[in-house]
Order: sequence, then structure tokens, then C-alpha cells
Amino acid sequence: MDRQTALPRVAYFCMEFGLHEDLVIYAGGLGILAGDILKAAHDLKIPMVGVGILWHHGYTAQHIDREGKPYDTYPPLKMEHMRDTGVVVHVQVGRDNVPCRVWRLDAYGNVPLYLLDTNIPGSPHGWITRSLYGGSNVDRVAQEIVLGIGGVRALRKLGIPVDIYHFNEGHAVLAGIELLRERMAQGEPFETALRAVRSHVIFTTHTPVLAGNEFHEHAFLEDMGAYNGLTYDQMCSIGGDPFGMTVAGLRLAQLANGVSKMHGVTVREMWADVDRAAPVMAVTNGVHRPTWQDPRIATAFENKQDLWPVHAILRNELLVEVAARTGRHLNPDSLLIGFARRAATYKRSDLILQRPDVIEPLLASGQISLIFSGKAHPNDENGKKIVTNMWTAAQRYPNSVVYLENYDMYLAKRLVRGCDVWLNNPRRPLEASGTSGMKAAMNGVLNLSILDGWWPEGCQDGVNGWQFGEGYQGPDQNERDLVALYEKLLEDVLPTFRNRRAWEKMMRASIEMAQSRFCAERMVMEYVSLMYLPVYSIQEAEEKLAQAGLSYQTTC
Repeated sequence: MDRQTALPRVAYFCMEFGLHEDLVIYAGGLGILAGDILKAAHDLKIPMVGVGILWHHGYTAQHIDREGKPYDTYPPLKMEHMRDTGVVVHVQVGRDNVPCRVWRLDAYGNVPLYLLDTNIPGSPHGWITRSLYGGSNVDRVAQEIVLGIGGVRALRKLGIPVDIYHFNEGHAVLAGIELLRERMAQGEPFETALRAVRSHVIFTTHTPVLAGNEFHEHAFLEDMGAYNGLTYDQMCSIGGDPFGMTVAGLRLAQLANGVSKMHGVTVREMWADVDRAAPVMAVTNGVHRPTWQDPRIATAFENKQDLWPVHAILRNELLVEVAARTGRHLNPDSLLIGFARRAATYKRSDLILQRPDVIEPLLASGQISLIFSGKAHPNDENGKKIVTNMWTAAQRYPNSVVYLENYDMYLAKRLVRGCDVWLNNPRRPLEASGTSGMKAAMNGVLNLSILDGWWPEGCQDGVNGWQFGEGYQGPDQNERDLVALYEKLLEDVLPTFRNRRAWEKMMRASIEMAQSRFCAERMVMEYVSLMYLPVYSIQEAEEKLAQAGLSYQTTC
């Protein structure tokens, strides 16, 4: 029996999928993770299908005007490899019956991605799937109805059997409401249907800040059609009042997880007062090696060849890219420090610049160069101010600091392969995982990071990278972290960079650590062994008990 028939069949729901830079139906880390999961499932021959939305505007391309202010454009969607399945399903949004066309992306063969689309000729509902994370709460909930309720209906109409529904973030939980509606339409009482649905559902949460989790008033959800035939009392028992998407995910699932060990602890603490919630474990994220690791560095590592000559080629390719984009020529002998991620306040993009008396001599002397990149949400004015701050720093230090516009998968690959150091300094414990550091480590780029997200699991300080801040959390966290960053940079990182043999030894340790412990294959196999199979076994047990006239409850 092969894996396709021996393992439970999984439908993986996510609002965004980052598979390739030309398919701009992703915004950032959540989508990149979803794309890496599909790719790893394909490589491992795990029976999985992805369910998402075909965003016709895609996510924003973000550039900077002459005053340093970000502005957004929307590149046309490239439809290569997309196939219209001919299937159309309908969902109720407000008072409207909305048709959703179903597309299939066949790029990963045995793990297809099905994308729902309301942009149908003659339909007035194209606004729903026009723009990822754009618009108001009306847009958001309409999109979640299409993803969750429409996604389940699409799987049914396509004839795709599913054993496990994996909801990646709260955007997908209305799929659980549709699963409930199906069972209740067959005459099952609500509580019986809820127990049955839970035996099929896995939930992953990513947001370690309460304010970042989605809540809605019940009257609004009912008006939007999200109740989907359920009553206020039933919806309230699932998501509370106001209705929390994460709360609902925890109550609809048999098992839930955070995306690093530290994040798993944070999730359990955040939602400790949610009764009837699924047990929360941790499956640390991983990244897809064939996508993110340069094959030249992989070959040199596997053949035990010197790594620096290959790294020198990769860093030169990055410097050429920088010059082409900015007209700036950074010092090729300086330590290249990269900082590239979503523009969010807690990530503290400009922390390293906060003490000019310390950093300016290092920049002026050519000892270090800083390469910044990152993209703000189109409606996030604070995020756009962060982008402007990075751009302003590049104007202040034109010979040693650059800001690269329009951060995307293409640029991310160049940065995580060509920098010498990958800097990460979030306010602990607000980084759920931080997969860009894994990608860098896999290419021998050494992490210099706060002990947050995945890094506490991977870091051997001074062996495969560096930690700073010692995990401190408190009112003077910024000041203490800044001092610790400078101390580590001056006392450890720069002296090691001048010792090529010692640096290369750390590069090798970094690659070994990342390849073995932070690859997407490991992550997907943990989902299979720790979550999918145990839930599948519960499901099988419940079915056998039902055949015997018993229930799971009666045996407890």
C-alpha cells in the first residue's frame, strides 16, 4: 500500500499561498509557509490538496516615491498553469447568492491547489476575490465565507474525499461551520455534529498578539451570511461573543498547534480561559529546501568543500542586484547584514540604528553594510512609516545602507543567500516563528537574533550563529536589547568575520542545523505523525464505536 492510500487525505485551507514570485496570491510569511507545506507534501507524496482564493489583484507591489513614502500598485495576475475545472459553487454573502468558479493549479502534480474565484463575467461579486487583505470587515468576512464555506462545497462538487481538514489560521474556520451545517442537515443534533466535525479538524494559529486575532459582532456575522444556518447560541458556543475566529478554530479542532515551541507556550497562555478548546501542541515551521537553498551551497556542503568561495559568488550576485536596483555600490569587503521582513512595529527594523555614536563609525569605516527590505500592508500607516524610516536611513548613509523596494519571493531568495548575517530583533515573545532566518541558515548565512520564535530551538551561540538579549522581557527591553546587540556585534560577530576559517566553520554548522531540523519535510512529517494520524485514529475509533451502538462520550 502506498502513501497516497495508506495516509489520511488532507485538505489544507489557507487565505494565501506563496508558491512562486510570479503568482502574487501571497502577502508574506503565512502564504510562504502554506506554499512550502504543499511543496513538501508533494515531495513526500503525502495525500493533500490546498484550498485557497484566486486573488485577481494579488498582493501589492510596493515602491517608494521621491519623498520616501510607499505607494502601492497591483500587478496583473499571471494565469499560467491555471486550469478552469468547470466547477462553480455558490455561497450566501449577505442577501446575495454568490457564484464561485474553481480553478486548479497543477504545478505540484499529486498535491493540487484549488482556488475559488468570484470574478465571473456578468457577476457583480468580483469585488470579493479582488484583493488579498484589502478593504473593510465586510470584504474580509465575505472572503472567509468564500474560502471556508465555498472551499468545502468545492471539494464536495469535485468529488475529492477528505479525512482531515487543516485550517491554517482563523481565516479558514467558516469551513468548520459548513461541515457542521452538512451534518445537521442530515438530522444530527448540534452537539453530536460538533463532536464529529472536531474529529476531522486540525487548527494552526500564528498570531501571538491578542489584538491581531480576528473578532466580529454576531449581528454583523449573521447579516453577512456567516451563520450559514446555525443559530446565535450555536455560533456563540463555538466562537464566543464577540465571535473570535481563533477561539472558533480552537473549539472546532481536535488538535491545535503553534508554530514553534516557544509560540506553543504563548498560545496556551493566551487562550487558557477558552473552555472546550483543543489541546495546543507545537509543530515548528520549516522551509522548503529546493526553493530556498541555493544548489551551489548545498553541493559544496554535501561534498565537504570550502563554503566561502561559493558564498563569495552568492554575495557578489546580491551586490550586483543591489546596484541594479539602487545605483549604490556597497563595499564588497564589509560585513553584509540583512534585515528583511514584514514592516511591523514589534519587529523593530531600525533598532540597530538607534545609537548613531556606535553605529556611524562602523558604517563610515566600511566595516559593515546594512541591507533593509520589507513591505507594509496597504492600509497600515504605521507599517508605511517603518518603510519610510528604512528608506531615510539609506539616504543618511548612502555608502553603507540600502533599502530595497517591493520585497517579494525573488528578492528574499537573493537576500537569504547573499548576506553574511541575518539580523532579527523582534520584541520577545511576539515572533511566532520567523522562517526567513531558517532560509538564511540553510545557506550558511549566520543568524544574529533575539531568542524568539524558532531561534531558541536552533541557536548554539557562537557555534551556528549568535543570540543577544538573553530572552529579557521588560519595560526597558528596547534599551537593553540594543546594548546587547552592539556588544555581540562588536565583540563576537566582527572579530569572527575577520577569521575566515572560524566563519566558515560556523557556516557549516548553520547549514547542518537548518537542513536537518528546520526543513519543510520535517515539519510536514510532524503534522502527519503528531496530528493527522492521531486524529485519524480517533475518527476511525468513533466510527467503529458508532457501528457498535456506542459513542466516544460513553467510553470516557
